[in-house]
Amino acid sequence: MVKSSHEAMHRIFQKEPGIFTRTFRSLGIPFPETVDVGVLTTDLTETEPLERRLDTLLRVETAEGRPYLLAVESQGRRDPAKRSSWPYYLAYLHAKYGIDPVLLVVCQDEATARWAARPIRVGPPEWPSLTVRLMVLGPHNVPVVTDPSTAARDIPLATFSAITHGKDPNAAAILEALASALKTLDEETAVIFGELTELGLGDSPAAHIWRDLMAVDLSFFRSESSQRLRAEGKAEGKAEGKAEAVVQVLEQRGFAVPEEARDRIRACADTEVLGRWLARAVTASSVEDVLA
Repeated sequence: MVKSSHEAMHRIFQKEPGIFTRTFRSLGIPFPETVDVGVLTTDLTETEPLERRLDTLLRVETAEGRPYLLAVESQGRRDPAKRSSWPYYLAYLHAKYGIDPVLLVVCQDEATARWAARPIRVGPPEWPSLTVRLMVLGPHNVPVVTDPSTAARDIPLATFSAITHGKDPNAAAILEALASALKTLDEETAVIFGELTELGLGDSPAAHIWRDLMAVDLSFFRSESSQRLRAEGKAEGKAEGKAEAVVQVLEQRGFAVPEEARDRIRACADTEVLGRWLARAVTASSVEDVLA
């Protein structure tokens, strides 16, 4: 027995399915004529666990105070099953977190990228109930980075460029620029981005080029000159830190540090001298006493 207006509004479609077509036709929405209807269970609970996993899911906070979810999928080829999974991912994420989601698909070839970028429409063509638009990155819109200095300014972008353009005829130049840029990093970070690049290239011909480059270029970190440069860099950083500490202690004690004195302190590269100045700065009665 129908017990509420809520039930009546949906039960009428069970009693007379044809009313759906007739009603919407009167509204100018030409659904095709109904020939048969099967009533299915309304329970959408999944009785068996169905594993669905994203490649990466991030919650992104913004300056405007409107966070969003960034779901990332790596797609190496066309997969019709994914076009039904992607709308599910977005709907599920929105329902679970209550935050607007964005699904980003990363591709390595333009054909797959173009395929993934096509809107996904769920529902009959007369009235799509859901239209899903994905954000797609691939060789067609990721910049090609072949200049070592450009690559050094943004290593992550250069790495991403190398991965997405791994099948490009210009891949060797992109990889050479990245390999050169990695020399500007410390060894641990360079190895991390080097391994990310190798994993992203998979078993493509570009992966062999990259391994050959790394066999030569990562030896830079083990060379005598590289070790000397790193030691000099550490010493320089230590001196800069002590120089700033001298200035800060003097300022915190209320002294006005003249520009000439600042320049002298910051120009000093002798950590022993800077150490003496720092010790004096704690008790000295003037800036001149510190630098005497």
